[in-house]
Amino acid sequence: MSATAPSRPSVVSQALARDRLGVPSVIMFALTAAAPLMVVGALVSSAWGWVGTTGFPLAFVIIAVVLAVFSFGYVAMSRHITNAGAFYSYISQGLGRPLGVAGALVALLAYNLLQIGLYGAFGFYASLILAEKADVDVKWWILALALWLVVAVLGLLRVDVNSKVLMILLGAELIVVTIFDVIFFSNPDGGSISFEPWTWGALSGAAGPAFAVAVTAFVGFEAAPVFAEEARSKNRTVAAATFLGLGVMVFSYAITSWAAAASIGVDKTVPAAQEMAASGGPFFPTLAEKGGAWAADAGLILLTTSIAAAALSYHNTTARYAFALGRERVLPAFFGRTRARSGAPASGSLFQTVIALAVLVVFAVQGWDPLLNLFFWLGTSGGVGVLFLVTATSLSVIFYFAKDARGEGAWSRLLAPILATIALGYIIWLVVDNFGGLLGFAPGTENAAVWAFPAAYGAVAVIGVIWALILRAVNRSDYDAIGLGAKANTARIEAQAPFADSRS
Repeated sequence: MSATAPSRPSVVSQALARDRLGVPSVIMFALTAAAPLMVVGALVSSAWGWVGTTGFPLAFVIIAVVLAVFSFGYVAMSRHITNAGAFYSYISQGLGRPLGVAGALVALLAYNLLQIGLYGAFGFYASLILAEKADVDVKWWILALALWLVVAVLGLLRVDVNSKVLMILLGAELIVVTIFDVIFFSNPDGGSISFEPWTWGALSGAAGPAFAVAVTAFVGFEAAPVFAEEARSKNRTVAAATFLGLGVMVFSYAITSWAAAASIGVDKTVPAAQEMAASGGPFFPTLAEKGGAWAADAGLILLTTSIAAAALSYHNTTARYAFALGRERVLPAFFGRTRARSGAPASGSLFQTVIALAVLVVFAVQGWDPLLNLFFWLGTSGGVGVLFLVTATSLSVIFYFAKDARGEGAWSRLLAPILATIALGYIIWLVVDNFGGLLGFAPGTENAAVWAFPAAYGAVAVIGVIWALILRAVNRSDYDAIGLGAKANTARIEAQAPFADSRS
C-alpha cells in the first residue's frame, strides 16, 4: 500500500491568473499604452515637424470613428473566443491557422517595436530634465536601462499590482493634461482660437503619415481581450474597457493637440516643430511661456512617468502574446508557462526583456538618435504593424460569423466589420504610400528604413505561414490547437486519445 504525498504548488503553470482585473484595471492597460501627455507632448510635438501638418485633431477623430466601428465586431468575437493572443487567435479562427500564425509573428514584432521605442523617449526626456534642473549630464541610454530594469521586475509580478501602478500614474496625468488644456486655450496665439486643425485642408498632402501617427496613438485600445483570461465578468469588462478607452483617448488627444497648436499659432506650429526637432518640439517650451516654468517642469516629469507606464503596459501585452503562442506550441512550450505565485507569463516577460536589452545596447554603441530613430521610427512602425493586424482581424470577424452567427446581430458580425475593413484598407494604402514621409524623409529620398520596416512585416508573415504549414505536416495535434487559447491542451489530449486507445 502506498500513499501519495500532498502536492505542493508548482513554480510554473500553464494558465494566467483568473478574476484579478475589473473594468478600471483593464482600461488602465489600454490608456497607459498611449497616454495623452506622451502622445501629444512627445509624439505629436515631434510629428508636427516631421509630418508637416497641424491636422492631428481631425486625424484622431477619423481614426477613432473607424476603430469604433471595428470594435463592434472585435468585441463580438471576444464573447466567443478567450485568448491572451487576441489578434492571433481571432485571425486563426476566422481566416485560418496559417494566417493566424503569420499574424502572431507580426504582433510580436509590432509590440516589441512599440515597447522598445519608448525607452528612447524616456532616456531622452529624463536626461533633459536632469541636465536642465540638476545640471547633471547622464547619457540617455543609462536612464533607459534604469527603466528597462524596473519594467523587467514589474513584469514578473501579479498583473493587478501592475494595474495599480498604472492607475496612479494615469490619474495624475489626466488631471495635469486638463490643466494644460486650460492654459493653452486661455492663451491662444493672436487672441483667438483657430479651428484650422479641424479642417481637411490642414491634412491635405499629409493624410497618410498623419493617419499612421494617429493609429500609433490609439495602440492600446485593443488590449482588453488580451487580458480577458484575467478579467472578472469577461464579456462586460472587455466591451466597456474597449469603448471607454477609445472614447477617453480620442477626446484627450484631439483636444490637447488642438489646444497646443492654437496656443503656439497654427501657422507657426510646423516651423517651430522643425526648428526644435532636436529638443523634442514646441509643446513644452510653449507651455512654459504661457503657463510658467512650473507647468513645463510638471509636464516633463509626468511625461517621463507616462512613458514608463506605457512601456510597462506594452511589456505586459507582448509577454502575453508570447505566452499564448507557447501554450499552443507555436513557440517553444516554455513560453506558455506562468509563475504560480503571481500568474505572470514569466518566460514571455523575460523574452521581451532580453530583446529590449539587445536593441538598447546596439543603439547606445552606434550612437543613434533616441528620439527620432528609436522612439519615432520604431514607435510609428510598430503602430503600422498593429494597423495591419486590426485590418486582418476585421476581415476575420466576417468569416468567423459567416460559419455560425452565434446569436450576434447583423451589425456586429457583418455590417460593421465590412465597413471597418474597407476604411482600414484605404488607410493602409495611404500609410504605405507615404511611409517615407512618416519617417520624416522628403519625397523621393532613398533610405533603407523606408522599405525595411514594411518588408520586415512581410517577412515575418511569410515565416509564420511556412511555420504553420510545417506544424500541420509534422504535428497535427499542435496545429489543430492553434488559436484555441486555454482550450489548446484539452484539444491536444483529445486528439491524441484515439492513438492511446489503439495501443491499449
